[in-house]
Amino acid sequence: MRLHLAYSLAVLACLAAAPANAAGNPARGKDIAEKKCSLCHAVGPTGESAAPKAPAFRTLSERYPIDSLQEALAEGITVGHEGVTMPEFRMEPREIDDFLSYLKSINK
Repeated sequence: MRLHLAYSLAVLACLAAAPANAAGNPARGKDIAEKKCSLCHAVGPTGESAAPKAPAFRTLSERYPIDSLQEALAEGITVGHEGVTMPEFRMEPREIDDFLSYLKSINK
């Protein structure tokens, strides 16, 4: 029992010490982008956005440092695009890491 408790505490300590900007999983990030964003944005490395004013995700690094999106994703993005109402949504920390990892993988 004590060994199990000690092991659990050690695992929790390692997780707490993990960097806030963990690498993330780009495959899960792509899934998030396709489910939450693809109705308006081009979420892949090619293609045009369905909503002309919605930027293609592969070009986001031209407008914003990708890592700077972390806080906005956690607090809830509410900014729309001219003529397009963007739904408000928030992401959990793991989703943010995955999503940002995906964005970095398709940006220049």
